[in-house]
Amino acid sequence: MKNAKAGPLLYGFLVAVLAASVFPLYYSFIVASKDNSVLGEKVPPLVPGGNLFENIARVFDTVDFWLAMQNSFIVAATVAISNVVLGTLAGFAFARLRFKGRDSLFLVVLGTAMVPTQLGVIPLYMLMSDLDWYGTLQAVIVPALIGSFAVFWMRQACEETVPYELIEAARVDGCSVLRTFWHVGFPAVRPQAAVLGMFTFMTAWNDFFWPLIVLDPNDSPTVQVALSTLASGYYTDYSLMLAGASLAVLPVIAIFVLLSRQIVGGIMQGAVKG
Repeated sequence: MKNAKAGPLLYGFLVAVLAASVFPLYYSFIVASKDNSVLGEKVPPLVPGGNLFENIARVFDTVDFWLAMQNSFIVAATVAISNVVLGTLAGFAFARLRFKGRDSLFLVVLGTAMVPTQLGVIPLYMLMSDLDWYGTLQAVIVPALIGSFAVFWMRQACEETVPYELIEAARVDGCSVLRTFWHVGFPAVRPQAAVLGMFTFMTAWNDFFWPLIVLDPNDSPTVQVALSTLASGYYTDYSLMLAGASLAVLPVIAIFVLLSRQIVGGIMQGAVKG
């Protein structure tokens, strides 16, 4: 059976979805390039103004945005790398290694995903205080080093892309478990690992609730905490706030561009069956 070709209606629908997805980001850029009075205009402007660099300068004058960007990048990069490495190791073990209690232990891991994050805030905060980690980045990084989603995602990836025959062949050749993982398992699930890294980086970069609780907004803020500082006060300067938001979204876009080929391959791999 021949594949059906996409018609004008499908392309029109895709263009509409793309426009609806991009327009909020574009309008945020427009507001960031004008003064705050733009929000009172009857007809919303669609052309950028000339105040962008002035508003960006005011962002850095209002808060230590360079420090916030640096802190967020350290947190997001560390959490993303840790989740990819530990999640892939755990997923490979649950998918392709046989050991007692494997399925029961995996159910426990999945069960942790059903516990609301808010239930653990108070005991986690008490633990951070006992460790004297309040106001430090490790208080944000350590609790997020590995998550149940990473384990589940990489287990499914290993089950779909790493056959038992390759594992047994590597063992016959004398490979240890770690060498088998590194030379057989990880290359097969690299696209899915890139997707996991992207999702984890974006989640850690956009996290606001826990950093707001455990970090000092004046000494060690993250980007989202710094943006909340820009939005605080009796009078909200939306041009200032959206200028900061436009800067904050740039690293996420850059990471997506760098990993775009791996991300698309990882998303599409499960949809194409031979």
